[in-house]
Amino acid sequence: MQSAVRFIGTALLATGTVAALTVPASANEVFGSPEMLTAMQRDLGLTAEQATARAANEMRAAETEAHLRGVLGDSFAGAHFAHGSAKLTVSVTDAGKADVVRAGGAEPRFVARSARSLDAIVSTLDRSSAPVRGVSSWHVDTVNNRVVVTAKVVADGEEFVRASGADADAVEVRQSDRQPTLRYDVRGGDAYYTSVYRCSIGFSVQGGYVTAGHCGRAGSATQGYNRVSQGSFRGSTFPGGDYGWVATNSSWAPRGVVNRYSGTVAVRGSNEAAIGSSVCRSGSTTGWHCGVVTAKNETVQYQQGAVHGMTRTNACSEPGDSGGAWLTGNQAQGVTSGGWGDCRTGGETWFYPVKPILSRYGLGLILG
Repeated sequence: MQSAVRFIGTALLATGTVAALTVPASANEVFGSPEMLTAMQRDLGLTAEQATARAANEMRAAETEAHLRGVLGDSFAGAHFAHGSAKLTVSVTDAGKADVVRAGGAEPRFVARSARSLDAIVSTLDRSSAPVRGVSSWHVDTVNNRVVVTAKVVADGEEFVRASGADADAVEVRQSDRQPTLRYDVRGGDAYYTSVYRCSIGFSVQGGYVTAGHCGRAGSATQGYNRVSQGSFRGSTFPGGDYGWVATNSSWAPRGVVNRYSGTVAVRGSNEAAIGSSVCRSGSTTGWHCGVVTAKNETVQYQQGAVHGMTRTNACSEPGDSGGAWLTGNQAQGVTSGGWGDCRTGGETWFYPVKPILSRYGLGLILG
Protein backbone atom coordinates (compact mmCIF):
# COMPACT_ATOMS: atom_id res chain seq x y z
CA MET A 1 0.00 0.00 0.00
CA GLN A 2 1.42 3.38 -0.97
CA SER A 3 1.76 5.99 1.73
CA ALA A 4 0.34 8.82 -0.38
CA VAL A 5 -2.84 10.19 1.13
CA ARG A 6 -4.64 11.48 -1.95
CA PHE A 7 -6.02 9.40 -4.79
CA ILE A 8 -7.01 10.97 -8.10
CA GLY A 9 -9.19 8.66 -10.15
CA THR A 10 -11.72 8.80 -12.95
CA ALA A 11 -15.45 8.38 -13.00
CA LEU A 12 -17.60 7.40 -15.98
CA LEU A 13 -20.51 9.79 -16.29
CA ALA A 14 -23.98 8.89 -17.54
CA THR A 15 -23.05 10.39 -20.89
CA GLY A 16 -20.15 7.94 -21.25
CA THR A 17 -17.52 10.67 -20.82
CA VAL A 18 -14.79 10.43 -18.21
CA ALA A 19 -14.41 13.04 -15.49
CA ALA A 20 -11.71 13.57 -12.89
CA LEU A 21 -12.63 12.55 -9.36
CA THR A 22 -10.79 13.74 -6.26
CA VAL A 23 -11.34 11.87 -3.02
CA PRO A 24 -11.03 13.68 0.34
CA ALA A 25 -7.65 12.77 1.76
CA SER A 26 -7.34 14.15 5.30
CA ALA A 27 -8.08 11.86 8.24
CA ASN A 28 -10.80 14.22 9.46
CA GLU A 29 -12.57 14.12 6.08
CA VAL A 30 -12.38 10.34 5.81
CA PHE A 31 -12.96 9.11 9.35
CA GLY A 32 -14.60 11.85 11.39
CA SER A 33 -13.09 10.19 14.48
CA PRO A 34 -9.47 9.69 15.63
CA GLU A 35 -10.53 6.47 17.39
CA MET A 36 -11.53 4.87 14.10
CA LEU A 37 -8.19 5.76 12.55
CA THR A 38 -6.38 4.33 15.58
CA ALA A 39 -8.35 1.08 15.38
CA MET A 40 -7.50 0.64 11.68
CA GLN A 41 -3.82 1.19 12.40
CA ARG A 42 -3.89 -1.36 15.21
CA ASP A 43 -5.97 -4.10 13.58
CA LEU A 44 -4.73 -3.82 9.97
CA GLY A 45 -1.09 -2.99 10.72
CA LEU A 46 -1.14 0.35 8.87
CA THR A 47 0.42 3.74 9.42
CA ALA A 48 -1.90 6.72 9.79
CA GLU A 49 -1.17 7.78 6.19
CA GLN A 50 -1.77 4.28 4.85
CA ALA A 51 -5.06 3.92 6.77
CA THR A 52 -6.29 7.29 5.51
CA ALA A 53 -5.28 6.54 1.93
CA ARG A 54 -6.91 3.12 2.05
CA ALA A 55 -10.21 4.39 3.44
CA ALA A 56 -10.35 7.25 0.91
CA ASN A 57 -9.64 4.86 -1.95
CA GLU A 58 -12.30 2.42 -0.75
CA MET A 59 -14.90 5.18 -0.56
CA ARG A 60 -14.16 6.05 -4.20
CA ALA A 61 -14.22 2.36 -5.19
CA ALA A 62 -17.68 1.94 -3.66
CA GLU A 63 -18.99 4.64 -5.99
CA THR A 64 -17.17 3.05 -8.93
CA GLU A 65 -18.67 -0.37 -8.22
CA ALA A 66 -22.20 1.02 -7.95
CA HIS A 67 -21.84 2.87 -11.26
CA LEU A 68 -20.32 -0.05 -13.17
CA ARG A 69 -22.90 -2.48 -11.82
CA GLY A 70 -25.57 -0.39 -13.52
CA VAL A 71 -23.63 0.19 -16.75
CA LEU A 72 -22.57 -3.45 -17.21
CA GLY A 73 -25.97 -4.98 -16.47
CA ASP A 74 -26.08 -8.77 -16.89
CA SER A 75 -22.36 -8.95 -17.66
CA PHE A 76 -21.39 -7.63 -14.21
CA ALA A 77 -19.83 -10.42 -12.14
CA GLY A 78 -18.77 -8.71 -8.93
CA ALA A 79 -15.99 -6.45 -7.65
CA HIS A 80 -13.15 -6.90 -5.21
CA PHE A 81 -9.69 -5.70 -4.30
CA ALA A 82 -7.06 -8.21 -5.39
CA HIS A 83 -4.52 -9.08 -2.70
CA GLY A 84 -1.97 -6.30 -2.36
CA SER A 85 -3.69 -4.02 -4.87
CA ALA A 86 -5.32 -0.64 -4.23
CA LYS A 87 -7.17 -0.75 -7.57
CA LEU A 88 -10.67 -2.20 -7.74
CA THR A 89 -11.09 -5.30 -9.91
CA VAL A 90 -14.46 -5.62 -11.66
CA SER A 91 -15.31 -9.02 -13.14
CA VAL A 92 -17.35 -9.33 -16.35
CA THR A 93 -18.71 -12.20 -18.41
CA ASP A 94 -18.39 -10.23 -21.66
CA ALA A 95 -14.76 -9.57 -22.59
CA GLY A 96 -16.00 -6.80 -24.86
CA LYS A 97 -16.88 -4.73 -21.78
CA ALA A 98 -13.26 -4.45 -20.64
CA ASP A 99 -12.88 -0.90 -21.97
CA VAL A 100 -16.02 0.17 -20.13
CA VAL A 101 -14.53 -1.11 -16.88
CA ARG A 102 -11.21 0.65 -17.50
CA ALA A 103 -13.00 3.90 -18.35
CA GLY A 104 -14.80 3.62 -15.03
CA GLY A 105 -11.48 3.49 -13.18
CA ALA A 106 -11.30 -0.25 -12.43
CA GLU A 107 -9.33 -3.26 -13.62
CA PRO A 108 -11.38 -5.70 -15.75
CA ARG A 109 -11.35 -9.48 -15.30
CA PHE A 110 -13.15 -12.02 -17.50
CA VAL A 111 -15.07 -14.84 -15.73
CA ALA A 112 -17.66 -17.45 -16.68
CA ARG A 113 -20.54 -16.65 -14.33
CA SER A 114 -22.36 -13.36 -13.79
CA ALA A 115 -23.23 -11.94 -10.40
CA ARG A 116 -26.90 -12.37 -11.27
CA SER A 117 -26.47 -16.10 -12.01
CA LEU A 118 -24.52 -16.69 -8.79
CA ASP A 119 -27.08 -14.72 -6.76
CA ALA A 120 -29.75 -16.95 -8.34
CA ILE A 121 -27.95 -20.03 -7.00
CA VAL A 122 -27.89 -18.49 -3.51
CA SER A 123 -31.63 -17.82 -3.87
CA THR A 124 -32.18 -21.45 -4.85
CA LEU A 125 -30.37 -22.57 -1.71
CA ASP A 126 -32.36 -20.02 0.33
CA ARG A 127 -35.67 -21.43 -0.93
CA SER A 128 -34.66 -25.06 -0.51
CA SER A 129 -36.48 -27.26 1.98
CA ALA A 130 -33.51 -29.66 2.04
CA PRO A 131 -32.09 -30.56 5.48
CA VAL A 132 -29.28 -28.21 6.54
CA ARG A 133 -27.67 -30.58 9.05
CA GLY A 134 -24.20 -29.25 9.81
CA VAL A 135 -24.42 -26.47 7.20
CA SER A 136 -23.49 -23.09 8.66
CA SER A 137 -23.62 -20.68 5.68
CA TRP A 138 -23.60 -20.12 1.92
CA HIS A 139 -22.49 -17.12 -0.11
CA VAL A 140 -21.24 -15.86 -3.47
CA ASP A 141 -17.44 -16.04 -3.69
CA THR A 142 -16.79 -13.16 -6.08
CA VAL A 143 -13.03 -13.70 -6.20
CA ASN A 144 -13.34 -17.34 -7.32
CA ASN A 145 -16.58 -16.83 -9.29
CA ARG A 146 -18.60 -19.49 -7.50
CA VAL A 147 -20.97 -20.11 -4.61
CA VAL A 148 -19.45 -21.49 -1.40
CA VAL A 149 -21.34 -23.62 1.10
CA THR A 150 -19.73 -24.06 4.51
CA ALA A 151 -20.48 -27.23 6.47
CA LYS A 152 -19.07 -29.14 9.43
CA VAL A 153 -19.02 -32.29 7.26
CA VAL A 154 -18.41 -31.84 3.53
CA ALA A 155 -20.72 -34.73 2.60
CA ASP A 156 -23.60 -33.03 4.43
CA GLY A 157 -22.99 -29.83 2.49
CA GLU A 158 -22.87 -31.69 -0.80
CA GLU A 159 -26.12 -33.48 0.00
CA PHE A 160 -27.74 -30.14 0.86
CA VAL A 161 -26.68 -28.74 -2.54
CA ARG A 162 -27.93 -31.80 -4.45
CA ALA A 163 -31.28 -31.80 -2.67
CA SER A 164 -31.74 -28.08 -3.30
CA GLY A 165 -31.53 -28.50 -7.07
CA ALA A 166 -28.82 -25.83 -7.35
CA ASP A 167 -26.14 -26.09 -10.04
CA ALA A 168 -23.53 -28.18 -8.21
CA ASP A 169 -20.86 -27.34 -10.80
CA ALA A 170 -20.93 -23.73 -9.60
CA VAL A 171 -20.82 -24.62 -5.89
CA GLU A 172 -17.87 -25.46 -3.66
CA VAL A 173 -18.43 -27.05 -0.24
CA ARG A 174 -15.87 -26.07 2.40
CA GLN A 175 -15.40 -27.77 5.74
CA SER A 176 -15.47 -25.69 8.94
CA ASP A 177 -16.09 -26.55 12.58
CA ARG A 178 -16.96 -22.92 13.31
CA GLN A 179 -20.61 -22.24 14.02
CA PRO A 180 -21.87 -18.62 14.12
CA THR A 181 -23.97 -17.65 17.13
CA LEU A 182 -25.99 -14.51 17.83
CA ARG A 183 -24.50 -11.61 19.77
CA TYR A 184 -26.79 -10.27 22.50
CA ASP A 185 -26.12 -7.55 25.09
CA VAL A 186 -24.52 -5.08 22.68
CA ARG A 187 -24.11 -1.43 21.83
CA GLY A 188 -22.40 -0.15 18.75
CA GLY A 189 -23.66 3.23 19.82
CA ASP A 190 -25.81 3.70 22.93
CA ALA A 191 -27.23 0.74 24.81
CA TYR A 192 -30.96 0.13 24.93
CA TYR A 193 -33.06 -2.41 26.79
CA THR A 194 -36.08 -4.54 26.07
CA SER A 195 -37.81 -6.76 28.62
CA VAL A 196 -35.40 -9.56 27.63
CA TYR A 197 -32.14 -8.13 26.28
CA ARG A 198 -29.73 -5.25 26.37
CA CYS A 199 -28.81 -4.47 22.74
CA SER A 200 -27.41 -1.52 20.85
CA ILE A 201 -28.41 1.22 18.47
CA GLY A 202 -27.02 0.73 14.97
CA PHE A 203 -27.72 4.00 13.12
CA SER A 204 -30.11 6.88 13.67
CA VAL A 205 -32.95 7.37 11.18
CA GLN A 206 -35.84 9.79 11.02
CA GLY A 207 -37.90 9.12 14.12
CA GLY A 208 -35.70 6.43 15.64
CA TYR A 209 -32.96 3.98 14.81
CA VAL A 210 -32.18 0.66 13.12
CA THR A 211 -30.80 -2.33 14.98
CA ALA A 212 -30.62 -6.13 14.99
CA GLY A 213 -33.96 -7.89 14.56
CA HIS A 214 -33.21 -10.66 17.05
CA CYS A 215 -33.23 -8.06 19.84
CA GLY A 216 -37.00 -7.54 19.78
CA ARG A 217 -40.28 -8.15 17.97
CA ALA A 218 -42.68 -5.58 16.58
CA GLY A 219 -44.42 -3.91 19.51
CA SER A 220 -41.62 -4.63 22.02
CA ALA A 221 -41.04 -1.61 24.26
CA THR A 222 -37.53 -0.23 24.70
CA GLN A 223 -35.72 1.78 27.35
CA GLY A 224 -32.63 3.87 26.71
CA TYR A 225 -29.20 3.49 28.25
CA ASN A 226 -30.49 5.43 31.29
CA ARG A 227 -33.58 3.18 31.64
CA VAL A 228 -35.88 6.02 30.59
CA SER A 229 -38.79 4.98 28.36
CA GLN A 230 -37.56 5.30 24.80
CA GLY A 231 -39.99 3.84 22.26
CA SER A 232 -40.91 0.54 20.64
CA PHE A 233 -40.06 -1.73 17.72
CA ARG A 234 -42.12 -0.78 14.69
CA GLY A 235 -40.66 -3.57 12.58
CA SER A 236 -38.48 -6.62 13.11
CA THR A 237 -37.31 -9.57 11.03
CA PHE A 238 -35.48 -12.64 12.36
CA PRO A 239 -34.69 -15.20 11.08
CA GLY A 240 -34.71 -14.74 7.31
CA GLY A 241 -33.09 -11.35 7.94
CA ASP A 242 -31.71 -9.84 11.12
CA TYR A 243 -32.91 -6.25 11.21
CA GLY A 244 -35.47 -4.02 12.86
CA TRP A 245 -36.25 -0.44 13.63
CA VAL A 246 -37.34 1.36 16.78
CA ALA A 247 -39.49 4.50 16.78
CA THR A 248 -38.45 6.77 19.64
CA ASN A 249 -40.69 9.03 21.69
CA SER A 250 -40.39 12.78 22.18
CA SER A 251 -37.86 12.36 25.00
CA TRP A 252 -35.23 11.25 22.49
CA ALA A 253 -33.56 13.08 19.61
CA PRO A 254 -31.76 10.81 17.11
CA ARG A 255 -28.40 12.18 15.86
CA GLY A 256 -26.23 11.15 12.93
CA VAL A 257 -23.33 9.82 14.98
CA VAL A 258 -22.08 6.57 16.45
CA ASN A 259 -21.15 6.87 20.14
CA ARG A 260 -17.52 6.01 20.90
CA TYR A 261 -17.82 7.04 24.56
CA SER A 262 -14.52 8.87 24.14
CA GLY A 263 -16.05 10.81 21.26
CA THR A 264 -18.35 10.22 18.32
CA VAL A 265 -18.09 9.22 14.67
CA ALA A 266 -20.17 11.31 12.28
CA VAL A 267 -22.09 9.25 9.71
CA ARG A 268 -21.81 10.82 6.24
CA GLY A 269 -23.64 8.29 4.04
CA SER A 270 -24.10 4.61 3.25
CA ASN A 271 -22.02 3.78 0.17
CA GLU A 272 -21.46 0.03 0.24
CA ALA A 273 -17.82 -1.02 0.52
CA ALA A 274 -16.35 -3.56 -1.93
CA ILE A 275 -15.12 -7.00 -0.96
CA GLY A 276 -11.60 -6.58 0.42
CA SER A 277 -12.37 -3.16 1.91
CA SER A 278 -11.52 -2.37 5.49
CA VAL A 279 -14.43 -2.07 7.89
CA CYS A 280 -14.62 -1.14 11.56
CA ARG A 281 -17.21 -1.76 14.22
CA SER A 282 -18.02 -0.55 17.71
CA GLY A 283 -19.34 -2.84 20.43
CA SER A 284 -19.86 -2.48 24.15
CA THR A 285 -17.82 -5.59 25.04
CA THR A 286 -14.69 -5.09 22.94
CA GLY A 287 -14.85 -1.49 21.69
CA TRP A 288 -13.45 -0.65 18.25
CA HIS A 289 -12.10 -3.44 16.08
CA CYS A 290 -11.38 -3.53 12.37
CA GLY A 291 -10.99 -6.08 9.61
CA VAL A 292 -11.92 -6.48 5.96
CA VAL A 293 -15.07 -7.48 4.09
CA THR A 294 -14.58 -11.08 2.96
CA ALA A 295 -17.97 -11.97 1.43
CA LYS A 296 -21.37 -10.49 0.65
CA ASN A 297 -24.87 -11.90 0.24
CA GLU A 298 -24.04 -14.79 2.55
CA THR A 299 -26.73 -16.95 4.13
CA VAL A 300 -25.85 -17.88 7.70
CA GLN A 301 -27.55 -20.85 9.33
CA TYR A 302 -28.08 -20.06 13.02
CA GLN A 303 -29.67 -22.52 15.40
CA GLN A 304 -32.75 -20.30 15.28
CA GLY A 305 -32.89 -20.37 11.45
CA ALA A 306 -31.19 -19.00 8.35
CA VAL A 307 -30.44 -15.30 7.82
CA HIS A 308 -29.95 -14.27 4.18
CA GLY A 309 -28.03 -11.43 2.59
CA MET A 310 -25.38 -10.99 5.24
CA THR A 311 -21.86 -9.58 4.90
CA ARG A 312 -18.95 -11.54 6.36
CA THR A 313 -15.83 -9.92 7.84
CA ASN A 314 -12.68 -11.16 9.53
CA ALA A 315 -13.12 -8.66 12.36
CA CYS A 316 -13.48 -10.16 15.82
CA SER A 317 -16.45 -9.78 18.13
CA GLU A 318 -17.70 -11.24 21.38
CA PRO A 319 -21.06 -11.70 23.09
CA GLY A 320 -22.30 -8.25 23.91
CA ASP A 321 -21.18 -6.75 20.58
CA SER A 322 -24.31 -7.66 18.58
CA GLY A 323 -26.37 -4.96 16.89
CA GLY A 324 -23.49 -2.48 16.81
CA ALA A 325 -22.61 -0.15 13.95
CA TRP A 326 -20.19 -0.97 11.11
CA LEU A 327 -18.50 1.74 9.06
CA THR A 328 -15.98 2.02 6.24
CA GLY A 329 -14.52 5.48 6.60
CA ASN A 330 -17.57 7.53 7.52
CA GLN A 331 -19.99 5.39 5.48
CA ALA A 332 -22.57 3.25 7.31
CA GLN A 333 -22.35 -0.45 6.33
CA GLY A 334 -24.62 -2.47 8.63
CA VAL A 335 -25.49 -3.80 12.07
CA THR A 336 -23.83 -6.72 13.88
CA SER A 337 -25.66 -10.03 13.77
CA GLY A 338 -23.39 -12.87 14.92
CA GLY A 339 -20.04 -14.55 14.64
CA TRP A 340 -17.54 -17.02 16.06
CA GLY A 341 -14.33 -16.64 18.04
CA ASP A 342 -13.26 -13.73 20.23
CA CYS A 343 -10.94 -10.73 20.20
CA ARG A 344 -8.10 -12.59 21.93
CA THR A 345 -7.69 -15.42 19.43
CA GLY A 346 -9.54 -13.97 16.41
CA GLY A 347 -12.70 -14.94 14.59
CA GLU A 348 -15.27 -13.74 12.06
CA THR A 349 -18.35 -11.55 12.39
CA TRP A 350 -21.38 -11.10 10.12
CA PHE A 351 -23.40 -7.93 9.77
CA TYR A 352 -26.68 -7.22 8.05
CA PRO A 353 -26.27 -4.44 5.44
CA VAL A 354 -27.90 -1.14 6.30
CA LYS A 355 -29.26 -0.25 2.83
CA PRO A 356 -31.79 -3.12 2.66
CA ILE A 357 -32.98 -2.17 6.16
CA LEU A 358 -33.59 1.43 5.11
CA SER A 359 -35.32 0.28 1.91
CA ARG A 360 -37.50 -2.27 3.70
CA TYR A 361 -38.95 0.33 6.08
CA GLY A 362 -38.70 3.43 3.89
CA LEU A 363 -36.25 5.11 6.24
CA GLY A 364 -33.39 7.54 5.72
CA LEU A 365 -30.19 7.87 7.68
CA ILE A 366 -29.68 10.94 9.80
CA LEU A 367 -26.26 12.28 8.81
CA GLY A 368 -23.79 13.96 11.11
